[in-house]
Amino acid sequence: MALTQQEREERKAFARSKGWQIFAVWFVLTAIVDYLTWFVWGPHMPPGTMTTSAAAQQFDFKILMVLVVPVLFMVWVYGGFALVNFRARKGEEDQDGIVLFGNRKIQGIWYVASTVLVLGLAVFGTYELIANHDMGSGSGPSPIWNYSWAKATPQGAWTPGGSTPLVVQVIAQQWRFTYRYPQFGGMETTELYLPTNARVVFDVTSLDVIHDFWAYQLGVKADANPGVNNVATTETTSQTGKITVRCDELCGIWHGAMYNYGEVLPASSFETWATNMQAANAGVTKLLPPFALTYTPSYSGAGGGYYPSYDPNGHSVAY
Repeated sequence: MALTQQEREERKAFARSKGWQIFAVWFVLTAIVDYLTWFVWGPHMPPGTMTTSAAAQQFDFKILMVLVVPVLFMVWVYGGFALVNFRARKGEEDQDGIVLFGNRKIQGIWYVASTVLVLGLAVFGTYELIANHDMGSGSGPSPIWNYSWAKATPQGAWTPGGSTPLVVQVIAQQWRFTYRYPQFGGMETTELYLPTNARVVFDVTSLDVIHDFWAYQLGVKADANPGVNNVATTETTSQTGKITVRCDELCGIWHGAMYNYGEVLPASSFETWATNMQAANAGVTKLLPPFALTYTPSYSGAGGGYYPSYDPNGHSVAY
């Protein structure tokens, strides 16, 4: 049974009278949840703050969450209000619902708010991309937006507290990662160790198929392509902690098992560890070039015929 005109007007008047109540509930809930999101949950959001790139990503997540909360709560609050007040009660199953008519003021506010939100996110995303100079992501063999210190070759010895960045070559292959430290004689490890308060340049490549170097806690992710030196940069903070490195590119049947671990150490502890590793690996590293953009060991440094029978890096190796 259709509603009478008087009943419709009464229901519309009821809905209008509840408008401010809906707004008040939405505003209070949004303010509380946004506060908790930024100040309570925000500092614990992944990927953490162990590097400046990770901290920048955490900041982006906090911004997005603070913007999402008002939209989400508007849907929930209005939906809940509609369920409580506009549902068909017992005996009203055969009655029509309230007829809604266009409201230009509400539509205008919605259009303007949506436009401002979308354009604001576009401007924010562009600014973050430029301001961070691609930090934390692979920028290809010839990065355009990269810090002036992020050179593709080691620039002098690394020391704790110095301005020289630590260079780490990330060498991926089925199904493992190897880390090479050119500034420490080219010694290699299967776990990634980094110092605190240091600039780090990752030179990422692969020996076989396409892999992806993803150090989540560092906020660093870069493709590892055969024959390509993909450059990624970051800066560690004073925070120490564990690292898990995973391959993020389906690379074969054991892709899921291609991960290893690492740690950000106090700078002095890292130097001690690296120096000890350099001495322990001296017998092997003397056969390898100290640094090469494309990681390919000399034919004398790897057996089994896996590598080409010449030195593609052009280094003369003493035997």
